[in-house]
Amino acid sequence: MTKTIVLVHGAWLNSLSFEHVKARYEAQGYTVIVPNWPFDDRSPAQLRANPNPALAKSGQRDIIAHYEKIIRALPEQPILIGHSAGGVFVQHLLERGLGVAGVAVNPAPTPGVPLGPQAIISALPVLGDLFSRGKIKHMSPKFFRTRFAQTIPADLVDAEYERYVVPTAGRVYWDGIINPIKIDFAGQTRAPLLLIGGGKDLIADASMTKAIFSKQKKAKAVTALKIFEDRSHWTLGDAGWEEVADYALNWAVENAIGKVVDFKSVA
Repeated sequence: MTKTIVLVHGAWLNSLSFEHVKARYEAQGYTVIVPNWPFDDRSPAQLRANPNPALAKSGQRDIIAHYEKIIRALPEQPILIGHSAGGVFVQHLLERGLGVAGVAVNPAPTPGVPLGPQAIISALPVLGDLFSRGKIKHMSPKFFRTRFAQTIPADLVDAEYERYVVPTAGRVYWDGIINPIKIDFAGQTRAPLLLIGGGKDLIADASMTKAIFSKQKKAKAVTALKIFEDRSHWTLGDAGWEEVADYALNWAVENAIGKVVDFKSVA
């Protein structure tokens, strides 16, 4: 069984967002690799103050290729766990034959799945700017407080924003609309996949996670769904994150290729 985990962060965050999850998994004896997206390899404060201009040209294809190169260079196939857009990238990486198991936590819009109403509202600050495909976009503290991490206590939310939030490329959003990277849901040969949604998620509706599951379960591979009804999009940073992190890893270990041979979809 693999002892390597690759964590894939989403938009508006970098590898620091996984600091607690990484430490928890490492305490269990795993080697945990948390690559940054291209041009995200500084502290959030530095990235907010002075983002690399090249970030504006970095899109989904660049990010997926970046992770694919890293994973193919590893000595063993890892467990893949991604959050938000990282959850979408995990699905693409699995389709490419990488990973022994994958977990998509609060996955962002996945090609072929309609956006939920909350996802549409949350995308407006980027997609409402028709020129944002060539821009670096910044999340406001108000957006973080009211939509991205609305379950954080008021006295803690500003500190969370300062510690974790980074700019992101508008291109990452537009790549999901203009010439998106499609997934052959039924034809793919991939490792087992768990989809985790949050009932209070205002970025990636739980209904959308369920719709992704309906598409992914067409594959001849283990596919599972878990909704944590009381959790927001900030599920791996908010109070009680340990439950989600443990559920993700335990499922991946139990269903990883090399241990489970009965490929079937489970609800």
